Amino acid sequence: MVNFTIDQIRELMDKVTNVRNMSVIAHVDHGKSTLTDSLVSMAGIISSARAGDARFMDTRQDEQDRGITIKSTAISLYFAMTEEDLPDIKQKSDGTGFVINLIDSPGHVDFSSEVTAALRVTDGALVVVDCVDGVCVQTETVLRQALGERIKPVVVINKVDRALLELQVTKEDLYTSFQRTIESVNVIIATYNDKVIGDVMVYPEQGTVAFASGLHGWAFTIRQFAVRYAKKFGVDRSKMMEKLWGENYFNPATKKWTTKSADAAGKPLERAFNMFVLDPIFKLFDSIMNFKKDVAFKMLEKLEITLKNDEKEMEGKLLLKTVMKKFLPAGEALLEMIVIHLPSPVTAQKYRVENLYEGPMDDECAKGIANCDPNGPLMLYVSKMVPTSDKGRFYAFGRVFSGTVRAGLKVRIQGPNYIPGSKTDLFVKSVQRIVLMMGRGVEPIEDCPAGNIVGLVGIDQFLLKSGTITTSETAHNLKVMKFSVSPVVQVAVECKNPADLPKLVEGLKRLSKSDPCVLCFTSDTGEHIVAGSGELHLEICLKDLEEDHAQVPIRKSDPVVQYKETIQAESSVTALAKSPNKHNRIFMKAIPLGEDLTLAIETGKVGPRDEFKARARILSDEFEWDNQEARKIWAFGPDANGANLMVDLTKGVAYLNEIKDSCVAAFQWATREGVFTEEQMRGCRFNILDVVLHADAIHRGGGQIIPACRSAIYGAAYVAQPGLMEPIYLVEITCPETAMGGIYSVLNKRRGHTIGEEQRPGTPMYTVKAHLPIAESFGFTADLRQATGGQAFPQCVFDHWQLMNGVSNEDPKLIEKVLSIRKRKGLKEEIPPLDRFLDRL
Repeated sequence: MVNFTIDQIRELMDKVTNVRNMSVIAHVDHGKSTLTDSLVSMAGIISSARAGDARFMDTRQDEQDRGITIKSTAISLYFAMTEEDLPDIKQKSDGTGFVINLIDSPGHVDFSSEVTAALRVTDGALVVVDCVDGVCVQTETVLRQALGERIKPVVVINKVDRALLELQVTKEDLYTSFQRTIESVNVIIATYNDKVIGDVMVYPEQGTVAFASGLHGWAFTIRQFAVRYAKKFGVDRSKMMEKLWGENYFNPATKKWTTKSADAAGKPLERAFNMFVLDPIFKLFDSIMNFKKDVAFKMLEKLEITLKNDEKEMEGKLLLKTVMKKFLPAGEALLEMIVIHLPSPVTAQKYRVENLYEGPMDDECAKGIANCDPNGPLMLYVSKMVPTSDKGRFYAFGRVFSGTVRAGLKVRIQGPNYIPGSKTDLFVKSVQRIVLMMGRGVEPIEDCPAGNIVGLVGIDQFLLKSGTITTSETAHNLKVMKFSVSPVVQVAVECKNPADLPKLVEGLKRLSKSDPCVLCFTSDTGEHIVAGSGELHLEICLKDLEEDHAQVPIRKSDPVVQYKETIQAESSVTALAKSPNKHNRIFMKAIPLGEDLTLAIETGKVGPRDEFKARARILSDEFEWDNQEARKIWAFGPDANGANLMVDLTKGVAYLNEIKDSCVAAFQWATREGVFTEEQMRGCRFNILDVVLHADAIHRGGGQIIPACRSAIYGAAYVAQPGLMEPIYLVEITCPETAMGGIYSVLNKRRGHTIGEEQRPGTPMYTVKAHLPIAESFGFTADLRQATGGQAFPQCVFDHWQLMNGVSNEDPKLIEKVLSIRKRKGLKEEIPPLDRFLDRL
């Protein structure tokens, strides 16, 4: 029976100190959705018997079939703390009722954009780690994203039942395995932590780590055991917590605590954690699994756990599950940990505002966000679109950072390209209705104050994927989310029946709305392209397109990978290009930027939005640029923020500023479509050495300058040892030792190479890391399963761009590649000759 009403939740939404917004994040198959079931059942939404099997948050049919989460789903839960536990909450709170807005996110790397969208609207994260597999590649990715958004983590070590039942470990081994996992998590936190939040490392003795079995529905934190023993020993609860972890031992003979692992006579003592925490759990497991029911029932009496008559009849795992659920209910342990240790919106928005808001930190919007003020100007960030049961319509899912949103309110809808003061990407419309996201359904509410997560109806046609909704005329945007994956794998789609084309076009529009990371566009050759972050992501997107969004049968091409064009040396000659009327000349050279600077631009360390003095200082200090040159960067490209630069090195040229816009336009065009394959350029710097212009303004308009400048850029790149770059995956494969041979043979066939392998301590599993070109990755998972008898599990993450060997117009292999890309794009099947771009003096 649901133990709360929507009115209760709505009442608590006003007490923002009692709201917790959190996401559940982890590697694929570490048990997020299963663990979330325990929290949902604690709130009475599903019965406790189904928790662990229902995977309530996997709302789509294909999620249930495949057993993986694909879309992140939000739900609001109500949790009441006891009066005596309230003093443990170190931040301000009001009363014992708490509302927890929980988002269950996918763990598969292809869907990490869903995780980013979830993290943006939450302040805390529950990081789930499998106690057998430990910290994996995706655990690190999602944790890094969380820390980048200034989100406070707490950790759950899940699947402890596996360690006890399958691996049959000893208590001390289990303790060291826990310790090792927590250490790995803390290493990641220390590496990526933003010091503004303070120390966010996790420590079991402070209660920020829980140990759980999601499948069996039990979990505990050291705090819970400390509460039990503090009463028994008559000591302070926090002292007891410190004693129950680390190098603390209790000598039953002398009844004294010590930090030495042996007593005076040299007899080894048992670690306090093993003795007081693990021992009762081990004894219960042992007595029930070895059918010593009388021993088990005696223990249950001591623990004051009563079983119903039909439960007493149970045997083995079923009985174990029932007993452990009553002894250590998972929902209670985790919800307590969330309420005590995760920040409320009031606490979190103070330090998150700098990362969230693009405008000045002293305007009314920034202040409203920092104070989480329900009476301030409305600032609401829509992080994703959630499809409704009504075909083709979406809920705009997001979080109110300041002000209050209510039905019928007239708002400004600002898309990601909105510039304050202009009319681009701006709509003024009314919000029709407001809903609360409740897992599989929604509940209507009247209004929603700052600090809460909400769904809006009626603004989906004005936003593509995300945007800012505000009532303030002067508001800047909330920052656009940065995704850790990029859409590098493309497929062309067409409908089997040409009459269905309008439906397909409409379907593609809806598809690009429904997923934060998918790109749908029409290429120059007129094909409809869908780009995703990996094979699985594309497969799901195309399935959705065919069955939900377009509802027409479609044909799809083989997957295609994006390449990038680059240069490997300085131009061998100065490129000269004349304008079509022969009255203007541009002299230019190209130089490689260097991988360090290219990455710095791509990660946003150096960018077009920086103040130019600060940017010049970084370039001269870290990348050894001449300070004068660093101040003369005209543009970043393509799209005004890519990793190519145009630098003005001319001296005393008349009328130069008049042609600057034309040159920048030509530069954006040329870097978006490179000279050989019309793929984007990467890591190129173009220096304008000299410009000769006609004295009469009419002879140096855009129509004359743009083609000349573009030719000069192409010519300069052509003579600078041009090359191609291909995207590379980092693959992490977990497998037993017997399957290693199969892995190497599959990688060798696909131009992959291993960069490391290590054994997981205490388990028979190995982890192999390798680099694999994305072009070779199609069908890789299937091949790997075949070669290893289904024992190896790969996870692929886009890692870096790698230069292919050779020069684009000299090496036969590369020429073949270039021609095949040109053929696919419907361009002339020949490499353009140099004299097309270079003019003679």
